[in-house]
Amino acid sequence: MAPGDRDAGEPGAQDGAALLRALRRLLRPLVRFLVRSGITFPVLADLLRVLYVEVVTEDLLSDPRSRTDSRVSLLTGVHRKEIRRLRTAGEDSEEAPPLVTVSSQIIGRWLGLPAYATPAGGPAPLPRTAAPDGGASFEALVASVTTDLRPRTVLDDWLQQGIVTIDAEDRVRLNVGAFLPRPGRSEQLFYFARNLHDHLAAAAANLTPSEGAQAGRAAPFLDRSVHYDRLSPDLAARLEAAGREGAQRLLLEINRLALTALEAEGEVPAGSDLPTRRVNLGIYLYAEDEPRKPGA
Repeated sequence: MAPGDRDAGEPGAQDGAALLRALRRLLRPLVRFLVRSGITFPVLADLLRVLYVEVVTEDLLSDPRSRTDSRVSLLTGVHRKEIRRLRTAGEDSEEAPPLVTVSSQIIGRWLGLPAYATPAGGPAPLPRTAAPDGGASFEALVASVTTDLRPRTVLDDWLQQGIVTIDAEDRVRLNVGAFLPRPGRSEQLFYFARNLHDHLAAAAANLTPSEGAQAGRAAPFLDRSVHYDRLSPDLAARLEAAGREGAQRLLLEINRLALTALEAEGEVPAGSDLPTRRVNLGIYLYAEDEPRKPGA
């Protein structure tokens, strides 16, 4: 094995049976979602075949000399003929839809910068167009992020999605809890993939010390939860409401911290040789009815 390469059978690899049991539970909601979305098993199997080859080639075999068809076949179980075919296939783009990037930046600034906040720290209602004195407005907010989209285009899309409303004084008001892309849109699927990818990547790095080291981590990533069973529906609803409020408060605080620092320090210039990192803080909440035990 070439220096720096890691094998699936290296010391510290997870117990196979225990890992498969965990994987079965992990994948169950995904399989349910895929079936409901019309993605059949053969389609998923083809995708997994491609991913196995990509991950081994790009992530695990760091020495290009070791990326032979035989070596990749040994680690993936994919036939060498299929590996040669997959190597010549084009890759799908993983870039974010343009509106995802623009919308998240606009809303982030609206929620995080004092110029667009109320004295209490919430998002201030904004006049649609720029004021004569150059004060805060929805038009100025959009222009501070992008000049490729007209503020009216963003406003119309957000009104349709319920992200904003227009009040009696013709001001744009942000619905803080409504920045949820419509089901099935490319924007929603982008966040679905990015957030679940990062949660899984953090959990996998915590399970495998070499993964954490590769990510530049000496300590585990944050991956904690509070969970209770056998709750009354009323208590479960109260805990869910408290969780949503606390999560929103934390995310707004981190957003303000990041924006304040960026306003003071600036971003690393594009094309710079300086190292950069990305950070994604996610919070999830899930509740469901528990199955009744026989005789209960």
